[in-house]
Amino acid sequence: MRVPTAAITAGSLIGGWQLARRTGIRPLGGAVLAAGGLLAGREWSRRTSPAVTGALVATYVGAFGLSHPLAKKIGSWPAVLAVSALTAAVSYAVADRR
Repeated sequence: MRVPTAAITAGSLIGGWQLARRTGIRPLGGAVLAAGGLLAGREWSRRTSPAVTGALVATYVGAFGLSHPLAKKIGSWPAVLAVSALTAAVSYAVADRR
């Protein structure tokens, strides 16, 4: 079964943030983020080359990092939604569309 990595990346970024926010336990949100990254990374490695997989992982991790300063400028929800949409779009275009 092919798991859509666009859904995994967007879901884990949004879900991890919400879990950390609602529970107050940031490592719990990080665990969701890590699990999503591992699952998506496994799928990317099956579908693409190692270089493309590395670029997708960098995009995913970079989106998480970018969400923090972006949240200070536009707010938490818009920032998380923006980086999730960007990551999902890249994942879809590069790995899921085929």
